[in-house]
Amino acid sequence: VQLQASGGGLVQPGGSLRLSCAASGRTLSTYVVAWFRQAPGTEREFVAGNRRSGDITYYADSVKGRFTLSRDNAKNTVYLQLNNLKPEDTAVYYCVAKRTVILSQLRRPDEYDYWGQGTQVTVSS
Repeated sequence: VQLQASGGGLVQPGGSLRLSCAASGRTLSTYVVAWFRQAPGTEREFVAGNRRSGDITYYADSVKGRFTLSRDNAKNTVYLQLNNLKPEDTAVYYCVAKRTVILSQLRRPDEYDYWGQGTQVTVSS
């Protein structure tokens, strides 16, 4: 599956963005999907992940209540809604996918086979 992330940009603190991850080549509903982010000089960090069924989504504590992962199976696209953004949310955001992931491994970036190219989110006044 090929993943194309978009929607990043420059936003002021407290603002919002919606990131999109469009898939091609395979039906994304048959994959576990997640978002990771990486700020300069840091390791890739789990942000949110969603089981194939889409019924349960897991979030990093740092984004819980502010970010929402959703799927649109008709468009073969996954979204990450970012609200109440903070400067510490500044990073390159990646969408990732894999056919199956053990729940205990969901937050490990090396677990995923497919990565989008990343989209830059900058939160600054």
